[in-house]
Amino acid sequence: MKRKEIKAAVLLTLAAIIWGFAFVAQRVGVQYIGSYTFTGVRFALGAFSLMPLIALQNRKEARNQSREKNTDEKKSETRLLYKVGMLAGTILFIAAGLQQLGIKDTTAGKAAFITGFYIIMVPVFGIFLKHKIGKKTWAAAIIAIIGLYLISVEESFTVSLGDLLVFICSFFFSAHILLINQYADKINTLKLSVVQYLTCSALSMITALIFEEIHISHIINAGIPILYGGILSVGVAYTLQIAGQKYAKASHAAIIMSTESVFALIGGIIMLNESMDIRGYLGCLLMLLAVILSQYQKDSKDETEAEENLELISDLNKVSHKT
Repeated sequence: MKRKEIKAAVLLTLAAIIWGFAFVAQRVGVQYIGSYTFTGVRFALGAFSLMPLIALQNRKEARNQSREKNTDEKKSETRLLYKVGMLAGTILFIAAGLQQLGIKDTTAGKAAFITGFYIIMVPVFGIFLKHKIGKKTWAAAIIAIIGLYLISVEESFTVSLGDLLVFICSFFFSAHILLINQYADKINTLKLSVVQYLTCSALSMITALIFEEIHISHIINAGIPILYGGILSVGVAYTLQIAGQKYAKASHAAIIMSTESVFALIGGIIMLNESMDIRGYLGCLLMLLAVILSQYQKDSKDETEAEENLELISDLNKVSHKT
């Protein structure tokens, strides 16, 4: 393995660890404050944590830009940025809110694996946008559904409310990815992230003011989980992902990033004393295998499909993340 590939693997693994343990931070945070309060404050911090990256990007663009765009072009881009950003932020508000509500009644590990179902759903939902779906993606989807069943459906054929809410949130995350993917080449994704973060934060805080009691002392008590979810999960992990993907193959990067579910499971066991039965662990294993299968490449056609899937996965990681 080349030195650059090793560096990429390390950076992406660090990002996956941060994202995985962010599920633990969420689980702890809701013990002190309401779900929407937590989401609102966290995404506001996430937006501000990206400001240094935007400043660096603006400087780089200023140096490399060969010609200035005219006023009409700038206005058109700005309108599209806010239009798509506010729509994406609204979808993100729904997805993140459902996830935060659901994580109250499930474990960090289960929430991570159930949320991760979006990795399989996105290429399948891409059919409606005329994306081509390979046989291995369909096979991965079937394996993931079996895994999801083992994780969430009890022997009495009941599903906990927490698992159900997290499952529904994965559909909104999938819609969110497809929306971003449609405009990723037309809008600066970093600026788009900030607009939608602020939109999600504003909607969450409005909802919190209506349905939750907000106390500064409670927010302070949840300070560490909020800071972790808002700054480390967004600003730091986002930067690690960008740096790591420069030198990583698409399939390798996607598989490494998908291990966040594994780290969430480990974090829940170590820090929260969470556990599952054999049936649940088997379901987690099947879902992880499904992700690996969906990204496995053996020829150029498979690598093209893996590249497309990684772009979609990267979109979500860059503009949510998702915990």
